[in-house]
Amino acid sequence: MSGQATFWRGDAPLILASGSATRLQLLEAAGLPVEVIRPDVDERAVEAEFIAMGCPPAGVAAALAEAKALSVSPRYSGRIVLAADQMLICEGRPFHKPEDAAAAIRQVAMLAGRSHELTSAFALARNGQIVGRGSSSATLAMRPLTPEFIEGYVTAAGPAATSSVGGYQLEGLGIHLFEAIEGDHSTILGLPMLTLLAALRSLDLAR
Repeated sequence: MSGQATFWRGDAPLILASGSATRLQLLEAAGLPVEVIRPDVDERAVEAEFIAMGCPPAGVAAALAEAKALSVSPRYSGRIVLAADQMLICEGRPFHKPEDAAAAIRQVAMLAGRSHELTSAFALARNGQIVGRGSSSATLAMRPLTPEFIEGYVTAAGPAATSSVGGYQLEGLGIHLFEAIEGDHSTILGLPMLTLLAALRSLDLAR
């Protein structure tokens, strides 16, 4: 029996409303069948609205996840749609994916020598309604770094430095930036798998 048949109880594959290769890999590694459908959501507009309302990082990440799940769910009757989002906050300031290598250098320089919080949230939708949600946070302490080291790191990391918030991917060269990490690894990668699997089991979709 395949891993998917062992652990997934849905009638059709889980729909992942995300273009994240890392989230897809996490789900597939857990033996869950996945179909990717990219959402059509203005993430920065949703984020700005909830930040203006004074929402904490977990609330903003949750709102983004729900918006993405609900943008896809009505088109796929009866299917379970999963969406997720992540917020990085350092000393009260939110960070986003850097636009280019220069922006990645600036982000890493601002995080160097400081601790920051990563909050990952997910939402599950079916027939245009949210049927499950969850979030988890991790704290990461970046070690002090020289400008020369930061520039060399961003050059060596290449696209990985601009494809993730904060200018790093912990599963790659980004691990060299840190001196301490507290939290679940999958949360840091952008999808809190333990919380997600518990939510799927509560919906009788996972074993």
